[in-house]
Amino acid sequence: MKILLVEHPREIPKENINDIANAPLSSSLFTGYVAGVLQEENEVQIIEGYLECLDYDYIYEEVKRFKPDVLGVHLFYQWNGGEKLVRFLGKVKEDKLTEYIYGYGYYSNFAYKEILSSCDEIDGIILGEPEKPFYNLIQKIKNGENTRNLDGLAYIDDEGEIITKVSKPIENLDELPYPVRSPGSLSYGEVNIMGSRGCYGGCTFCYINPFIGERVHWRGRSPENIVGEIDEIIQNTGMSYFYFTDPNFFGPGKAGQERARKLGNLLKSRKIKFGIEGRVNDIYEETIEILVDAGLVDILIGLESGRQESLNRLNKMTTVEQNENAIRILRKYGVNPHIGFIMFEPDSSIEDIRTNFNFLMRNYLLNDLDTTANVLYHQQIVLQGTTSYKQLLKEGRLKLSPTSNYEGTVEYESTVIAEFVDMMREITNTIFECLTPIWKDGTYKSPQMKETYKKVNNLLVETFSTILKKIEADGYVKETFKENVVNSTKERITFIFTTPVSC
Repeated sequence: MKILLVEHPREIPKENINDIANAPLSSSLFTGYVAGVLQEENEVQIIEGYLECLDYDYIYEEVKRFKPDVLGVHLFYQWNGGEKLVRFLGKVKEDKLTEYIYGYGYYSNFAYKEILSSCDEIDGIILGEPEKPFYNLIQKIKNGENTRNLDGLAYIDDEGEIITKVSKPIENLDELPYPVRSPGSLSYGEVNIMGSRGCYGGCTFCYINPFIGERVHWRGRSPENIVGEIDEIIQNTGMSYFYFTDPNFFGPGKAGQERARKLGNLLKSRKIKFGIEGRVNDIYEETIEILVDAGLVDILIGLESGRQESLNRLNKMTTVEQNENAIRILRKYGVNPHIGFIMFEPDSSIEDIRTNFNFLMRNYLLNDLDTTANVLYHQQIVLQGTTSYKQLLKEGRLKLSPTSNYEGTVEYESTVIAEFVDMMREITNTIFECLTPIWKDGTYKSPQMKETYKKVNNLLVETFSTILKKIEADGYVKETFKENVVNSTKERITFIFTTPVSC
């Protein structure tokens, strides 16, 4: 059977340029893993429409050429409603280029009702981890069997009702074949690799575990299995930088630390560099020392807040002291961490914002523009499947997007916080608009840009501090103050980016 898997093009509207990604990085390997599971018994191809910057006309011609029996589409949420994707799928079905179309991924897992109800071209949605359900689906199609009542599939029955059956998560990840990697997936200088799935945490803003299942637990591949894949990639590509897509690299407790140290010891002789993501309570000196010696150079840790009350509301199950201890340990071994941080949450107070700002300042986390522009703006994005979404919707504080129930806009408890969010959103969006052409033309990391970044970074910190002090003094935001600060700051940012740095 011929199966075509598509990573469709994605568009980010100007107003959403600084919003967080709407799917965890772990989703980047779904298509490769599905292909790996299916390719032994079928003819499988991947079209990397996103990373290879392909348009729908090109992808249509590729579908027409390949003539797949089944078209699988990794569905990503698009703020504009995804009209181009819907039209593309409609044309594929209308021209009879394939008999079946199925979607999979985080977005479709939670928004399957609206997708199936609004897009007749899609025959079903794969729920949860896609490998086993997709394999079983293909087997039933090949054997001419009824695909309905299949575990891990959502579909519309003859009476127009949406039927769903969840599938169990994969217990032994070592049983999965290595994912197929398209040239596009290797085109940006790093190799994404999965070392584990799931998380033992329960943060209110995260839907990693709800995606996999209600009673999910963290599962890790064996260090030997991971190193076997890395060896194969090095041999086939010569690439030497790997980024673990795991939302929780370490896993829980003593066993998690021992596994991480074992993996580090095995990786040391490979002479690679790698990055990971983890919880602050899993940062221990002995383990970090071994991992750094093995090539660890990048880590993202979810601090989320510098105020304990906020951490408690977010159900982080961590403390401010653990946040600061993790930063200290990582810097001791030469790793300056990237951080996850939620400056503005639905119930934030000005006291929360002040405490957060002071925390970032005293821990020297506002010295790099990439970090500063994110942490001084980031509001909590509320997506379907999270605990926050359910709670805020129940409280009547969530305004759903006009194009999808997948995303909601929060009604802040404090109106002054809402004004603060609007101001920082406008200002930081201007920064990202200025950075976009620099990223595209390759000059982003040029030495000449360092002074520019420093000036913009200092301006952003100064502006945030000014707004915060004014709100603390007045208790509200005057419209004239808001307009003056936002407009003048945007003008200064644009001026700095467009003025050549003198030698």
